[in-house]
Amino acid sequence: MNAPRQIHWNNIYATKLVNGVSWYQDIPEKSLQLIHQFMPVERQPAVIDVGGGASRLVDALWAEGYRSLAVLDIAETALAKSQARLGSASEHIAWLVADVTDTKLPNDAYDLWHDRAVFHFLVEPEERSRYVQLLRQALKPGGVLVMSTFAPDGPEKCSNLTVRRYDCDEVGRILGPTFKLLLSDREIHQTPFQTQQAFSYCVFQKL
Repeated sequence: MNAPRQIHWNNIYATKLVNGVSWYQDIPEKSLQLIHQFMPVERQPAVIDVGGGASRLVDALWAEGYRSLAVLDIAETALAKSQARLGSASEHIAWLVADVTDTKLPNDAYDLWHDRAVFHFLVEPEERSRYVQLLRQALKPGGVLVMSTFAPDGPEKCSNLTVRRYDCDEVGRILGPTFKLLLSDREIHQTPFQTQQAFSYCVFQKL
């Protein structure tokens, strides 16, 4: 695990309120919309939220009846906040403290892989390569990737870290021919500080 990265993110969540970070969403409407569209609850899909940390996405999915849920984050402090918030429901969710560029997941384990605002922090090609390798391994054939990154006109830095900005075509080139682009969209995220951030939202299917 990347120790400096883990220290950085644990410190962020230990020192800031959950709604005191720029990426906070009370209701992750865009992610939920895409998950409903491409992996509805009736299919009872296995879902992993990569970088889910203290996000409220898992709360919404649990409330809607999704029952095979995993949340992966490098920051144990972030996951602890989600566990406390969910109470007894948290016992039915898999909480994975891990660096997505340096961990193992079961083969063909997930029907849906959700990532909002992790991939754009991977500025080194080898980190992106390891991420994609894990994604290919862990996502089932026919499974769906919902990925959101800063758009080309989005911020150049976040939490004092440099990011890499994407449109969905560029994400697709990095993922390679194993993945087919199903949807390309944008969102202007209103931060808790009343500023705006442009995000790309990309949906791919693993072939």
